[in-house]
Amino acid sequence: MKYTIAVIPGDGIGPEVINQAKKALDAVAEMYDHVFLYKEAQMGACAIERFGKPLPEETIAICKRADAILFGAIGDPKYDQDPEARVRPEQGLLQLRQELDLFCNTRPVKAFSSLIKNSPLKREIIIGTDIVIYRELTGGIYFGKKETSKDGLTAFDISSYTVKEISRITHIAFKASQSRKKKVTLIDKANVLETSRLWRKTVTEIAKQYKDVTLEYLYVDNAAVQLILNPKQFDVILTENLFGDIISDEASVISGSIGLLASSSIGAKNALFEPIHGSFPAAKGKDIANPLGSILSAGMLLEYLGLHEEAGAIERAVEKSLILGITTQDIKGKNKYPASTSNVGDFIADYILNQEDSNLNFMNIHAGQSTII
Repeated sequence: MKYTIAVIPGDGIGPEVINQAKKALDAVAEMYDHVFLYKEAQMGACAIERFGKPLPEETIAICKRADAILFGAIGDPKYDQDPEARVRPEQGLLQLRQELDLFCNTRPVKAFSSLIKNSPLKREIIIGTDIVIYRELTGGIYFGKKETSKDGLTAFDISSYTVKEISRITHIAFKASQSRKKKVTLIDKANVLETSRLWRKTVTEIAKQYKDVTLEYLYVDNAAVQLILNPKQFDVILTENLFGDIISDEASVISGSIGLLASSSIGAKNALFEPIHGSFPAAKGKDIANPLGSILSAGMLLEYLGLHEEAGAIERAVEKSLILGITTQDIKGKNKYPASTSNVGDFIADYILNQEDSNLNFMNIHAGQSTII
């Protein structure tokens, strides 16, 4: 099979982790006789520097023609430290989500048994955790009207939602729960916000169509607490844009590293896959960034294309890298010998091509040769 993949490396460590994801995809292509055609495009601070805007029209066109989109990271300290900047890298990603109507963001959160010791939470709290967060991605406060008064003393951001926006992601979340533990937790702030009251009313009505699924409600402040106290109580989490952004990043502590978490953003015709970590500019060019989130995002991309066996090969390779300790500094800890970003990518690709082998020559992997024996 032949597929066209739009590749947006982005800013910071984005290009480095994307290169490792492409290694995994190339190994899959060789192993399973596929062809992946990469069409590279720019978005973010790099696009501002070259084109004067964070999302060029050419990038939009490339994404619309592709079978799927693989994205690295976005953001640059130069813009973060300038509150007066009117053009920002993140605007490119928000605009792309709108252009492609990528309304459904999915973020799996899993406690890897080999990494439980890395989490700041106690083993008995997180072991067995397996959550999927469904975040509405094209509505809410991120896309509402924004304004600052002429004197600079007042500002506002309007949050708004429609029943249609709420309904379409709610159906997706409930259908997903039917193949899991049949439990959906709606996270809102219905005791204060009108938008949350509309969410609760709409989701409650839709839940009647899924009689085999249990629906529970949590205010977002309590949900933030419960996610740390007892994450195993959750199965499918459904929430709006802003709350989903915060909750999913909080959930990253369960895995032991935000660098492990992948995500998908799906619309009716297009889909984008990215790790949830930021651009991590302090690590740019140092070959130390964790590429597993990007590699797992490539696995989600394969699932979206219907290549389930191929996606499983990537997941098994990631699991093996964690078991053998072929991981970057953020997972290894200060007193261990971490692999580089490219070492990890090489190992994943090698393992996909040699899935029957499980013995690694550690001297070679640290020398950058990544040889399985």
